Amino acid sequence: MGAAPEQSDGPMVFVNDVEAPELDPGDLHHLRRVLRVRDGEQIVCCDGVGNWRLARFDECPESTSEVAHVQAPVERLGVGFALLKGDRPELIVQKLTELGIDWIQPLICDHNVIRWSEEKARRNTERLQAVARSASMQCRRTWLPHVELPCGIPQAMNHSPAAVARADKFGEPLSAGIHTLLVGPEGGWSTAEQSVDGPTVRIAEHMLRAETAAIAAGTLLSAVRDGLILPTR
Repeated sequence: MGAAPEQSDGPMVFVNDVEAPELDPGDLHHLRRVLRVRDGEQIVCCDGVGNWRLARFDECPESTSEVAHVQAPVERLGVGFALLKGDRPELIVQKLTELGIDWIQPLICDHNVIRWSEEKARRNTERLQAVARSASMQCRRTWLPHVELPCGIPQAMNHSPAAVARADKFGEPLSAGIHTLLVGPEGGWSTAEQSVDGPTVRIAEHMLRAETAAIAAGTLLSAVRDGLILPTR
């Protein structure tokens, strides 16, 4: 497994091809106008699938190192969360990206307050993917997470081994064998959704807001995988 870029290597930016890096106009503007990077200063060019190299900043960056590769985690983690109003989905995606979650799934639940049409679902998913990309650059993550189109609970449970998350006194503690947690809406799971086969995991002792529950689920999953806490066996 190769080493990830250090903070001292300079700002990180995503490119389509690290062999011949070209900057997206939006990223060029951000580096130049927001981060105040000067021509010739060092940056990190990454392709989002683990490959990265150092380069001198310019409209066409000049590579200054060999390509390094960071392997993807053996255990890929996922969090599904119910659709929410306002900018809360963006907050969830941003924080799950920073926490190292690999698969992010908006959920269509029976008790959702909002409903997205097919076209709105496509546009909003693209927006959430852009949020994940920006958050990945900020936290220097070399593997971009997958942000999927919204789906129902049965389809999401196919991302095995998955479990339904609960913020109350019911459910089992998170074990190392669970890699995906699904978080429901603030109105709770419907009777039909509760009947879906699969384990139930307790993520808190008290009721949480939906966005807090999603972030808590991501925190617990990543902490177990990365050895920050000892899981229940």
